[in-house]
Amino acid sequence: MLNHRRDPAPPLDPAHPPLDEAEVREAERDLGITFPDAYREHLLHVGRGGRFRALWRGPRGWVWSGDTDTNYDLLTEPFPHPDSYAAYDDELDAREPLREDAEAWAAWDDECGVLEERKTAGAVYLQEGGCGFSTLLVVTGPHRGELWFDARATCDRILPLKVAGRPATFADWRERGFRLTPW
Repeated sequence: MLNHRRDPAPPLDPAHPPLDEAEVREAERDLGITFPDAYREHLLHVGRGGRFRALWRGPRGWVWSGDTDTNYDLLTEPFPHPDSYAAYDDELDAREPLREDAEAWAAWDDECGVLEERKTAGAVYLQEGGCGFSTLLVVTGPHRGELWFDARATCDRILPLKVAGRPATFADWRERGFRLTPW
C-alpha cells in the first residue's frame, strides 16, 4: 500500500514562519531523513513554505501541505537517476500485452505503476507547477540536495534542473525566486 499521508490542509498561515531546531529534528526523525543543508537552513531561518509546499506537523506526522504525490514509504530510499531504470522502462513498454487479455494487461499495468512510483523515491514534491508538472527536492542518495523537474505528464521524463551547467540546489532555486526550468 502506498503511503502518501493525505492529511488535511494546515491552518492558514500566510507567513509560514520558520521552525525551531527541535521541530526540524523531530520532522527529520519522523520522516527518516536529514534535510539537505540549504533546505534545512531555510526551514530554520526563513520559513517552512511560501511559494512552495509548507512543511507542517499533521495528524499523522510531518507532511508537506497539499502534497498528495510524495510516497513517504519511499522517502528514505535513494533517488534513482533516470538512466538507472531506462532499460527496464523500455522492456516494460515492449512487453505490453493486448488489452483484450485483461488479466495480463492488469498485471502489466500494476508493474508499470510500481515503477512509476519508484522513479521519485527519495524525493519530495516540493512545488506543483500545474498541468501535472512538479519540482522535486531530492532528500536521499547521490543526488541529495538537487532539484529535479517531473515532466512525465507530457514527455514521460524526470529532468534535472541546472544552473550554469551544474545540478541546481535548493539555494539556487530560492535565489531565483523558486523558478527554474530544465530548458
